[in-house]
Amino acid sequence: MKPDWDKLADEYKDSPTVLIADVDCTASGKPLCEKNGVKGYPTIKTFAAGDEEGTAYEGGRTFDDLKKHAESLGPSCSIDNKELCSAEQLPMLEKYAAMSQARRDAKLVKLKNAIAKEEARHEGVQKSLQAQFTASNEALEKLQAEYKPQIKMLTAATPKAA
Repeated sequence: MKPDWDKLADEYKDSPTVLIADVDCTASGKPLCEKNGVKGYPTIKTFAAGDEEGTAYEGGRTFDDLKKHAESLGPSCSIDNKELCSAEQLPMLEKYAAMSQARRDAKLVKLKNAIAKEEARHEGVQKSLQAQFTASNEALEKLQAEYKPQIKMLTAATPKAA
């Protein structure tokens, strides 16, 4: 994927609106990766202007796939681009725009906290399932170690056909 990513970055190197970049999350980029929730590598995230969270890209990793995605990016529904809003988005945008900045900030914190709480619960489930899987796998390996020699001797004790 790296050669295709570098090729894409080269295509967009002079773009005034698109930046294709990579960050080494194991070195000096670690704080940035942690801030943006990067847990696996490679992770591709798209950030629109003013977007602090970004959106994970889960599409193909070939140059053509990456280029198609980059070409699809651009301005989106916002207070400055109402004409880009869908019929469902516009009422919500206007409702939020009518709120004070403090109220919008508080709502944003509340929603992000709800997501963080659910992510933590989900990770707890994953850890529990992992512990169950590990215990089950150890039991299976113990049984295999105990029974395989017997299976081998039972097979060896059977005379070959003449």
